[in-house]
Amino acid sequence: MTQRNDVPGARPVSDAAATDAAGPPLIATQGLYAGYGSAAILRNVEIKVAAGQVVALLGPNGAGKTTTVLTLAGELKPQQGQVLYNGVGDHSPLFRRARRGLAYVGEDRTVFMSLTVSENLRVARVDNDLAYALFPELRQLARRRTGLLSGGEQQMLALARVLGRRPSLLLADELSLGLAPMIVDRLLTAIRAAADEQGLGVLLVEQHAEKALKVADYVYVLRRGEVIIEGAATDIRGRLHEVQDAYLAATK
Repeated sequence: MTQRNDVPGARPVSDAAATDAAGPPLIATQGLYAGYGSAAILRNVEIKVAAGQVVALLGPNGAGKTTTVLTLAGELKPQQGQVLYNGVGDHSPLFRRARRGLAYVGEDRTVFMSLTVSENLRVARVDNDLAYALFPELRQLARRRTGLLSGGEQQMLALARVLGRRPSLLLADELSLGLAPMIVDRLLTAIRAAADEQGLGVLLVEQHAEKALKVADYVYVLRRGEVIIEGAATDIRGRLHEVQDAYLAATK
């Protein structure tokens, strides 16, 4: 595991400790500074996500996780540094990145509440059978208006709409917020399966650190806008106390 030496109390970084993705990154940042107005929330952030890789982005509230996702999605412009999409600097907005295979799902459950489950899938141009294979419980709800579904069912539908379009890259920002642990497991398992079976690259922002570590390949931990810890998930799972210390330190 790599721990950054520009943070008080951190150990020096060993080059051998840095773990690169197996292939070229779908998306990466270089020296990224980003925020709102003139205020920089992110400072010198460098992360990458490769095809077939689930990368977890962890950190306490206010660490800059959502700012990172919004910048990668094209909703925020970098103040300094750049976002590379398939190795090329990219300043295009979200809708253009979406046409090239980027997908986003968050806590706000991007579904049409007035439409039925089946109608939501049709609008998204997703094959019903594919969506029901991901989440079989949606089949019996096909004719039910989405606004009458539980929060977990709505989020399953939102994720089915996204994965059913077979994107190349998924930005998942707190999609499990407020949901029961069993539902969280279902959502994360579906994301892991899409990475393994479809080669989907995933940046996963998740409040449940232990659950995220079970499905992730690589992990970055943010604190106050800086990456303070990074490493292979297999390593960090055994050193969860260091991640927890980063959460606690942010409140002091």
